[in-house]
Order: sequence, then C-alpha cells, then structure tokens
Amino acid sequence: MHHDGEILGIIPTSQALQIASESGMDLVEVAPTEKPPVCRIMDYGKFKYEQKKKQQSKTSKQHQTQIKEIRLRPKIGEHDIAFKVKQAREFLENKDKVKVNVQFKGRENAHHELGRGVLEQVQKMLEDIAKVEKSAGMESGRSMSMILAPK
Repeated sequence: MHHDGEILGIIPTSQALQIASESGMDLVEVAPTEKPPVCRIMDYGKFKYEQKKKQQSKTSKQHQTQIKEIRLRPKIGEHDIAFKVKQAREFLENKDKVKVNVQFKGRENAHHELGRGVLEQVQKMLEDIAKVEKSAGMESGRSMSMILAPK
C-alpha cells in the first residue's frame, strides 16, 4: 500500500523498500503469514505512538475494584444500621466490594448471635444490589465479618 493509501499490488521487496525510503516512511510487514506477505508503507514511530496512546486510554477507563469496610457493633441502633447500609449501597453502586465487620468488646463476646443478627439484617437490606461473597463468620477473636460483592 502506498503512503497516500493506494494499493500497489505484488511488487518485489527491494522495490517496496525503495518506494518507502523515497517517501520518508517505513516498510512494515502487516501479515507475515500470508502468501505473499502483506506490507504497508507507514511511519512506524507514529504508529507505535498511537498504539501506546490507545492502550493508555483503555487502562484509564477501567475501574479498580476495592474492598471498602463498614464497622458495626452488636448493639447498634436501627437508624445507625440504615446509615451504614446507605454507605454500603454507594460503595456497591461504584462496583466496589464491601466488608461488613461487627466488633465485639468485653461481655458482647459472649453473644455472637447478636452480631450474626446484625449482619443478616444488613444482608437483607442490600440483597437487591449485592450478593454474598463470603458469608458471616468469626475472624481473629473479636470480630465477625462477611463480604458483599455487587451483583
């Protein structure tokens, strides 16, 4: 292919190289497996630069998923749960995962069922937008957690 877009057809490599050098361009092999191989006369440096730019624009549009954490207590009030659930909903809408943590202190540690109840309540409030990735379970002694992922 000529630098102004016209197709030259099948020509010897030496002639193609000469045409490319006369126009100040490079002879680039586009399809080496074809018979005969397909080449194009173009500015290779400019081509590489544009490829790099395309790649950068692709990666900048990707969303990096994060795990956001929400901490609760076993004896939390209804309004406080609603507020935390609203926060979690925002995180899930932004395609982030949410780790819901219930912290136990002192004598609360004897009542894990309260913490499990809080986690189940949060799960029910968010079931329209989230799926459970890791169900409620005890972690490192004083906390119980579950992980929710956006649907």
